Amino acid sequence: MLLEMKVPSPGESISEVEIAEWLVKNGDYVEKDQSIAEIDSDKATLELPAEQSGKITIIVNEGETVAVGDIVCTIDTSIIGESKETFLKDKESAENKNNDIIKQQTTLKKATPLASAIISDLDISENEVKGTGELGKITKNDVLDAVGVVSESGPRGTSRKKMSSLRRKIASRLVAVKNETAMLTTFNEVDMTKIFEIRKTFKDKFKDKYDVGLGFMSFFTKSVTIALKEFPDVNSMIDKNEIIHHNYSDIGIAVSAPKGLMVPVVRNAELLNFHEIESEIKRLAIKARDGRLTINEMLGGTFTITNGGVFGSMLSTPIINPPQSAILGMHNILERPMAIDGEVKIRPIMYVALSYDHRVIDGRESVGFLVKVKECLENPVELLMDGDAENYLGL
Repeated sequence: MLLEMKVPSPGESISEVEIAEWLVKNGDYVEKDQSIAEIDSDKATLELPAEQSGKITIIVNEGETVAVGDIVCTIDTSIIGESKETFLKDKESAENKNNDIIKQQTTLKKATPLASAIISDLDISENEVKGTGELGKITKNDVLDAVGVVSESGPRGTSRKKMSSLRRKIASRLVAVKNETAMLTTFNEVDMTKIFEIRKTFKDKFKDKYDVGLGFMSFFTKSVTIALKEFPDVNSMIDKNEIIHHNYSDIGIAVSAPKGLMVPVVRNAELLNFHEIESEIKRLAIKARDGRLTINEMLGGTFTITNGGVFGSMLSTPIINPPQSAILGMHNILERPMAIDGEVKIRPIMYVALSYDHRVIDGRESVGFLVKVKECLENPVELLMDGDAENYLGL
């Protein structure tokens, strides 16, 4: 029986996808539920599992765009049991025979035409030259290196790779933000001393009880949710000629994944405590890096936090994640001299940046929002933990 594998729908509003990579070769035997391909939509990369076991015949090549519901491969399900074993043995035998042919061809012709001409001119043997080309073939530079002549140049290869559907969508959205919004960025600095003290005091107990670290993201997320309540315009977005305000805080957390930037969403972050925020961020980050995020886990954010500090960034202007109206950028923490009560003291300082759409958010709201976030981070016990850090953390 020949089973036709069709492209499943990755989610609403998605009508086509791109075959990013085949994880098996044409003619391979695949098991049921084995991942056979990765497909890119403009929102995420998903794996395509085999619906049945059998021999696969690939119809659509990597990089091609197909509509949802199109046939991309077939699986011959008649190859099971003894037929499977016979098929695999025949396939292995054919591969070995093909490898022998390649070896013979390589043996017959070990050098490129230019390398052969140089070998002839220099009156040396091919056996004296070690080939570094494909399948051990001898190149011009191999010959020159063998006789002690410096080659004209080092490796100067280039490669060309088609952008994935997801990467193209990200690029398009980033350009659209620059062209279609009145984006501005305001900056401030945060003294992280008290957060350092809290983490030093409670991080071990926190880890033991909740099996998750007490990181910086929970402090920033809680601070943002408090500031959003005080400055609701920052938690809004434009829809044609209307402004939509949200009475909840769905916070997107930007994560660098192998397939590109992903922004999974922590739902109703204003209702979560510290360990719930840390656990949810950890869960989403792992799924993002493993390529297992679903469409629903990335839709509907009202505000985004991005942390360039994990890569060493000291200062940046983050780009708004549309259709949201603002994004908070975190950066690295460095010890800096600060004037405190007339004295110079060394404090751990982080620069923070808020990029916002000036069509929705005025200067007073943007600056006020960032100052409120700063106040919460510099006074976490009083403003985030009801005056008792240990009790608030449930330790």
